[in-house]
Amino acid sequence: MIQRTIFREEHEMWRETVRRFVEKEIVPFHAEWEEQGIVPRELWLKAGEAGLLCCTVPEEYGGLGLDYLFDVVVFEELWRVGASGPGFLIHTDLVATYILSFGTEEQKRHWLPKMVSGEAIGSLGMTEPHAGSDLKAVRTRAIRDPQAAAGDNDADFIVNGQKVFISNGQMCDLIVLATKTDSAAGAKGVTLFLVDATTEGFKRGRNLEKLGMKAQDTSELFFEDMRVPASAMLGEEGAGFKIMMTKLSQERLAQAIRSATVTETIIDWTVDYTAERKAFGQSIGDFQNTQFVLADLKARATMARVFTDRCIDLFMAGQLDSVDAAMLKMVTTELHCEAADKCLQLFGGWGYMWEYPICRAYADARIVKIAGGSIEIMKTIIAREMFKGKLAKAAA
Repeated sequence: MIQRTIFREEHEMWRETVRRFVEKEIVPFHAEWEEQGIVPRELWLKAGEAGLLCCTVPEEYGGLGLDYLFDVVVFEELWRVGASGPGFLIHTDLVATYILSFGTEEQKRHWLPKMVSGEAIGSLGMTEPHAGSDLKAVRTRAIRDPQAAAGDNDADFIVNGQKVFISNGQMCDLIVLATKTDSAAGAKGVTLFLVDATTEGFKRGRNLEKLGMKAQDTSELFFEDMRVPASAMLGEEGAGFKIMMTKLSQERLAQAIRSATVTETIIDWTVDYTAERKAFGQSIGDFQNTQFVLADLKARATMARVFTDRCIDLFMAGQLDSVDAAMLKMVTTELHCEAADKCLQLFGGWGYMWEYPICRAYADARIVKIAGGSIEIMKTIIAREMFKGKLAKAAA
């Protein structure tokens, strides 16, 4: 069997530490959190104390200053046990990296130590009822205080609008909020702000009831005449869309790491189950259909893992482009959903019972073809690159 080669000894030692934390602090309580639709804040503080949050944040901002593979280990160990909560991925892999990449020194020193410790939980406020994959279409408005003097670049902004499907929305202390500061400028009118959740005018909506990922709180957020200082702007005014685009490959890589990991895990569950479960005087694993289904999934899961690890290498070298990330997300998430469906079938009626991990995995799987850019968007990105310059020449 092909062995993974991207991890060094220190990563595997870290994996053992993370695995012990997950088995002690998450696995025994996860079913209860699924019923509640949220994990307790105490878990975030424990994770911060154990070093599981924001592993790549430099020491000067309270972090460990480790490489990206340490974060990958944390995510993989969560997904191997079917933990749909907590929302460490959004917090660590996106919010913290937005601040590290584009924040001012003051913003970094204010927020990052709190994110590392779990004291401040991060969230991305981007998706809206009318703007999902098309981020330049956001309608949440941020306008300069009308009472401020003309040309006052230090004037506050007044924010009005709403967001939906926001992971960590019920618990977040910090929101990377996408707004329109110029409604006539299209993508160049999008501006990001770092919003403190205690700001007057911010209101959390309901914790949304989802098909899967039930332990991860997902919310509507509302902003009514919310005043934010100009110093809360992340990057320059009008640069929000460009900033968001720089992080899409990383977000899609994270989705692929999840799908590759879960696919391997549910195949292992199914091999163990079908080897023990009897039908017609033999184990289900003795039937040729079972063997063929699982052999096909195993072969493709291995290919997906090799591709995923290669893209991790490219990302760490600063060479993962948007097309490779789109191809990776497309093939891994489609395989993830297919494996969940076919493996549940081999569990029979028990696979449809919520007490079985395969049932939870099936429900959790469906979002992966939507989150981080839909499969249709991935195909559009890939096809656009394939036909670049060719269709115009043919038409001429």
